[in-house]
Amino acid sequence: MAKKVEKKENLSQGVDIRGTKGEGWLYSDIVKDHFFNPRNFMRYGEEDEFKHNAMGRVGSPACGDEMVLWLQVDPKEERIKDCRWRTFGCGSAIASTSMLSEMIVENGGMKLDDALKVKPQDILNRLGGLPDRKVHCSVLGDKALQAAINDYFRQTGQHTRIVTAGSKIIDKELNITDHDIEEAVLEGAQSIEDLQKKLKIGVIHKETIPAIEDLLRFYQEKYYG
Repeated sequence: MAKKVEKKENLSQGVDIRGTKGEGWLYSDIVKDHFFNPRNFMRYGEEDEFKHNAMGRVGSPACGDEMVLWLQVDPKEERIKDCRWRTFGCGSAIASTSMLSEMIVENGGMKLDDALKVKPQDILNRLGGLPDRKVHCSVLGDKALQAAINDYFRQTGQHTRIVTAGSKIIDKELNITDHDIEEAVLEGAQSIEDLQKKLKIGVIHKETIPAIEDLLRFYQEKYYG
């Protein structure tokens, strides 16, 4: 009678984390490493110490994962010299943001134009892949980076370089989109005056105010009821 051989997982190739229904998700050792040892994480209380000149936020804790990315950009070379991040979400989201932060500062830092070319697949490849249902986590990282670079362009008056793909432009001259207003509301904007102070929108082009008011009400109801 043949001896029964118990099949064992090769843990050097990945970690099998079981869901509540028993399904298995295979994570690479790289994902595991970035989850337990995140690079460039913004610890609480360090916000004032880290000298950044760009910040991007995507998602919301109210409806899922949220990522915040702070960048320190060298204005002469337009190169990302340092970054910090904070992610509220699952292990895949944390590992994806950690890997992204490592990618954009290695070898002296990425130039902004090159950083804008980083795609979710680039993050996935460096992580050794993610389970299909967790691929969206790398997409959030990509969007957070784009939002931070857009913030840098806006602060330096380079409005024509702002990337607006997939967004509805509210102010064509300043390249302010509905997503910019959404992020401002998530960061605490509660009135037209708050939005004008942060984004300068509606200050010159008064005709945009009705659309701004509609979006302000929509996002306040969406996130804060």
